[in-house]
Amino acid sequence: MKLYDLIDGLAQTTLENIEITDITSDNRKDLKKGAMFVCIRGNTFDGHSVAGEMLEKGASCVVVQKDLGLEKQIIVDDSREIYPALCAKWFSNPQKKLKLIGVTGTNGKTTITTVIKKVLTELGAKVGLIGTCQNEIGDKILHTDRTTPEPYDLYKLLAQMVEEKCEYTVMEVSSQALEQKRVGPLHFDIALFTNLTQDHLDVHGTMENYYRAKKLLFSMCDKALINIDNDSGKRYLSEIDCEKYSFSTTEKADFYAYDIKLSASGVEYSFNDGEETLPVKFNMPGQFNVSNSLAVIGCLVKLGYNAKEVIKLIDKTSGVRGRAEVVPTGRDFTVICDYAHTPDALVNILSAIKSCSEGRVVCLFGCGGNRDKTKRPLMARAAAEHADFLIVTSDNPRDEDPDEIIKDILTGLEGKNVPYITITDRIEAIHWAVKNAKKDDVIILAGKGHEDYQILPGGVKIHLDEREVVAEALAELN
Repeated sequence: MKLYDLIDGLAQTTLENIEITDITSDNRKDLKKGAMFVCIRGNTFDGHSVAGEMLEKGASCVVVQKDLGLEKQIIVDDSREIYPALCAKWFSNPQKKLKLIGVTGTNGKTTITTVIKKVLTELGAKVGLIGTCQNEIGDKILHTDRTTPEPYDLYKLLAQMVEEKCEYTVMEVSSQALEQKRVGPLHFDIALFTNLTQDHLDVHGTMENYYRAKKLLFSMCDKALINIDNDSGKRYLSEIDCEKYSFSTTEKADFYAYDIKLSASGVEYSFNDGEETLPVKFNMPGQFNVSNSLAVIGCLVKLGYNAKEVIKLIDKTSGVRGRAEVVPTGRDFTVICDYAHTPDALVNILSAIKSCSEGRVVCLFGCGGNRDKTKRPLMARAAAEHADFLIVTSDNPRDEDPDEIIKDILTGLEGKNVPYITITDRIEAIHWAVKNAKKDDVIILAGKGHEDYQILPGGVKIHLDEREVVAEALAELN
């Protein structure tokens, strides 16, 4: 692509209209000769510091937001903001050829996006998905390293979806991606908000900053669908300017649920949109899954689909990997794998299971290293309030001592009467849980969910699929 075509409407330059062979902001990857290098200032590394080096390695030009005195520089106001716009152009603006559905919030994003994709597929559409567990193009599954990809990867993925003739893309939109301007010129047909509870304060610093980061999504959409069962949702609804709708499981809204019945196998309720009342069954347990399924119905109705048809398909939808996922045991106790890694998410899954459990609720959990430390005692308190026995272990300790993380967690158990055990090694902890299970126990493996790895100190990444660990522990029992 010619330089002038790439920067048209984004930047100006007196450089020669050369051919650009690629575009990147990552100096760690092999640089293609003739590529454009975009210098972005991050928290720990500033791309401007290697601008000259990139030119020496063969870059045709560098995009900077300050004058570095280089012969082949293009100066812009905000290189971080312009980079995704350049990526969109590089891939021929694929976002303009797709109907985009964005979902943000602390909890529920993966379940909602996954179910929306499943229902739309059953309705005859080809759908792409971008999310925490994996990316999908129709039936094709692609690996992902983060909830919302880096700009180049994001627009490359969208271009693949266009090439594969997808009609929709449904994506989880993280607060970090919004704050870091990674999504660029995306414009969503509809954007959904689930809830806001304490998470990512290591990134945002305060809950107010976290709130504002999420709010950015609603300046990038035609319609918004907001959960008003939390104060943040009510505040968004009063502050945003786009066409907006509400959903609730506790009060009347544009879409609301009542006569709610909860069981270990799922939820049932009556759906109302102000015009008709319809019965709903959804095969995932917990009050929070009433809200998740309600969001799916409201979203698809606002996209023009018939509520009765959507509800019929939701009833047939299977569960989501790592979200209240029952792991087969063939024994007289149950193991559930769930991604709950915030206090609120832990309360949701534990209270949902506690309400319909005949035996003990055993919660195995830890907290991630290099993340918000204030969350650790809060996780412990949440678990203590809703479980009968706790197994405190590791999550992803990363660069921290896992035993020190556990000490932080245990401060939240001071004054609590719930019995507990600490086992630092997560694999060993799961084996202990299975071997010591009693009849009718429900063991909740919280925190890892869909993940099949663990990040240990020193950056060591090991394979850890909790389903496999449970199977190994069961084999030893047998």
